[in-house]
Amino acid sequence: MTQIEIVPCLSDNYAYLVKSGDQCAIVDPSEAAPVRAALARTGWKLTHILNTHHHLDHCGGNLDLKQETGAKIVGPGKDAARIPGLDIGVDESTGWEFDGRKVQVLEVPAHTKGAITFVIDGNAFTGDTLFTLGCGRLFEGDPQMMWTSLSKLMTLPDATQVWCGHEYTQSNGRFALTLEPGNGDLKARMDDVNAARAASKPTVPSTLGLEKKTNPFLRPDSAEIRKSLGMEKAGDVAVFGEIRARKDKF
Repeated sequence: MTQIEIVPCLSDNYAYLVKSGDQCAIVDPSEAAPVRAALARTGWKLTHILNTHHHLDHCGGNLDLKQETGAKIVGPGKDAARIPGLDIGVDESTGWEFDGRKVQVLEVPAHTKGAITFVIDGNAFTGDTLFTLGCGRLFEGDPQMMWTSLSKLMTLPDATQVWCGHEYTQSNGRFALTLEPGNGDLKARMDDVNAARAASKPTVPSTLGLEKKTNPFLRPDSAEIRKSLGMEKAGDVAVFGEIRARKDKF
């Protein structure tokens, strides 16, 4: 059975300890100290470090943790030059193996060119590609590239748990409500999100099914969103691009 521990890092980052059998991975460690503390608290022994993309707030702890634990660093092979200490480069064709089981690797470029998502036992570690109620900025791609990446993630089962790289849900939700105020699922979800944040609790994980019903970046076909944008006749990629452009200025 897979066990997952949320490890808050920096101001709003999440790293994740994932344990199965004798293997234990940390996903996207921006810094080593909180990971060290979580390992001490759980008694787990780190065997792997997984990176979804090259940004320092997702791999800044790589080298210290590798030096201390001997853990192997696994990340996007296509971005090997930008992943500190990378041992194992992976992509969709190679996948990966964790505790003797297949791990699906999805290539989801746009936030960065090499961005990947790891899917471990129905848990998708999406980094900064898909956020709860949001998506990442298009630093190294364009709307078409990101829409293709998000569409790929949407082929996963609705029950898939989404573990993203940051606690952005509340601000993402405020933006979502400006586009789709009539979405009852979104309003109900924001009540839950606001309650969680008021209690200083994380809003992750979400599920892919919930994201499909409430996340505007997965909903460019929504009639209400199209009306809000004055883009009733536009294609999905154009609508998605406009949503992203507006969020950049929100």
